[in-house]
Amino acid sequence: MNNTMKEHWNKLYSSNDTRELGWYEETPEPSITLLSKCNISKDAAILDVGAGATTLIDFFIDSGYTNITVADISEAALEKLKARLGAERSLLVKWIADDLTQPKYISKLKDIALWHDRAVLHFLVEERWRQTYFSTLKKVVQKGGYVIIAAFSIGGAKKCAGLDVVNYDRNMLSEKLGNEFELIEAFDYSYHMPSGNIRPYIYTLFQKK
Repeated sequence: MNNTMKEHWNKLYSSNDTRELGWYEETPEPSITLLSKCNISKDAAILDVGAGATTLIDFFIDSGYTNITVADISEAALEKLKARLGAERSLLVKWIADDLTQPKYISKLKDIALWHDRAVLHFLVEERWRQTYFSTLKKVVQKGGYVIIAAFSIGGAKKCAGLDVVNYDRNMLSEKLGNEFELIEAFDYSYHMPSGNIRPYIYTLFQKK
């Protein structure tokens, strides 16, 4: 992407209450459901990309996971998440401010046992951005590792946070990941925004062969 995109997200997180943002989840139940199907140890490397100020990190910490990395293009989002977690709990997490369309730090990670994304992929409207995203994912996820991707589903929202998005179904995501990954589970999910509106998502769980 570019600095303009970073500024866009920093402005959104700096000027709004996190709980009022259109993608806020008090309890990320679909992700937790898929996580329960992943056979990973408590010290396995977990990477949440485009984490924003997600409450999923609270779940990871409370569940006893000890190797958590949080990444987002927005420093403001990460600072809000740190503030909510508090100083002591924030020390249990590794923090990365990075752009997945031109990653400087995420691409250097190794042996990721779980890649989780609920908020990045559908914003990658240029093919070259998507190519970088998937090449990075395939590079850092270890053999036997898991990938959870949630994205706006076909027929769902065409915009979010003032930006265009790309819609997906399970077949499109399977094609992007290729034969190296096996689709374990996929389901449609109707997300209820804080405003009360509904946004259809597709949730998928893959495992690297």
